[in-house]
Amino acid sequence: MAGPDVLSQSEIDELLSALSTGVVTAEEIKTEEKQRKIKIYDFKRPDKFSKDQIRTLYMLHENFARLLNTYLSAHLRTLIHIDVASVDQLTYEEFIRSMPNPSVISIFQMRPLKGNAILEINPNIVLAIIDRLFGGPGLPPAKPRSLTDIEEAIIRKVINKAMENMQDAWKQVVAIEPRMEALETNPQFTQIVPPNDMVVLITLQAKIGQAEGLMNICIPYLVLEPIMSKLTTTFWVSAATAKQASPETVNVLKRKIERTLIPFIVELGRATVTVHELLDLGVGDVLQLETKAENDLSLMIGSREKFKCKPGIIANRNAVQITQVISQGDDNNE
Repeated sequence: MAGPDVLSQSEIDELLSALSTGVVTAEEIKTEEKQRKIKIYDFKRPDKFSKDQIRTLYMLHENFARLLNTYLSAHLRTLIHIDVASVDQLTYEEFIRSMPNPSVISIFQMRPLKGNAILEINPNIVLAIIDRLFGGPGLPPAKPRSLTDIEEAIIRKVINKAMENMQDAWKQVVAIEPRMEALETNPQFTQIVPPNDMVVLITLQAKIGQAEGLMNICIPYLVLEPIMSKLTTTFWVSAATAKQASPETVNVLKRKIERTLIPFIVELGRATVTVHELLDLGVGDVLQLETKAENDLSLMIGSREKFKCKPGIIANRNAVQITQVISQGDDNNE
C-alpha cells in the first residue's frame, strides 16, 4: 500500500547495512541528495493523480471518517476512533497483494460514475463490530476467520450505512450514489480492473474498543477520470461558497414551503368498541362518541392536534370556527 517513493524493506536493510559497515556515511548521502535532485520516473506506473487531487481526496475522506465515526459511536455505543492514515496511488495488483485472506471486501458502484470500487475492512474490525452488535464487549477475535451467513447479513447493513455516509461526504464535489454490489472474502475474486491499472487507495485507521485495523477504499482511476477536474481544492472551496444560503434562496424556499399541501382533519369524536361489537355492526347502527355536543372538536394537522374548533355551516358548506390554538410541541416551547 506504499507509494512509489517509499523504500522497500530490502532497500532499507541495505542502506542500514552500508551505514553500519562504513561503506557510506550520512554526510555523503546528504551531499549526494543536494547534488542530484532527480526523481526517478517509472513509465510502468505513471502518476495519474496530482498532489492537489490527492489532497482533495484526503479532505473528502476526512469528512467521511467523521461521519462514519459518528454513526458507529451511536450504533455500537462504544469508543470509536477513525482517521485517514494515508492517500496513495498504486497499481491494482499491489493493492490486491496487500490485502489479508480472509478479509471483508465490499464491491460497490459510485453511480453515475462507471465501474466499481472497493471498501475493504480488516476482519478484526468487522468481527469486533459484530460482537458488539450481538451484545458482547467488542473484543477482537483470537484469529481472523470468515463470516457466517448471519454475520454477513448484519455487516451488510453496516456497510450500506457507510455507503450513505460516503454519499454525504462526496456531495460537496459531486453527487454520487454508492451502492454495494457484492461482498467477498477472498481478494483473488475481486478483479474489478486489470492488474496494471492505477488506483487511488485511501487508508483509514480504525479503533473500535480494543480492536484495531485498517479500512481501505480503492477507487480505480478509470472511475474518477470523468470528474478529475472537480477533484481540486479550488473547486472544493468554490462549491462550498456557492452553497451558502443567500436571502434570495431563503425567500424561494419560504415560498415553496407556503405552497406545500398538508392534511387538515377535523375529528368529530372517538369511540371504543370491542372486536365482537365491531363484527356485529350493521347498517343503521348508532355509535356513541366520547365527544359531547357542547365540546370543541379537535383539528388535526397531520397526526398532531393543533387547534380546537366548533362546527358550523357557511354558504351551505360545512365549516369550523377556530376557538383555541394549541402550541404544545412547537419548537418555541420545547
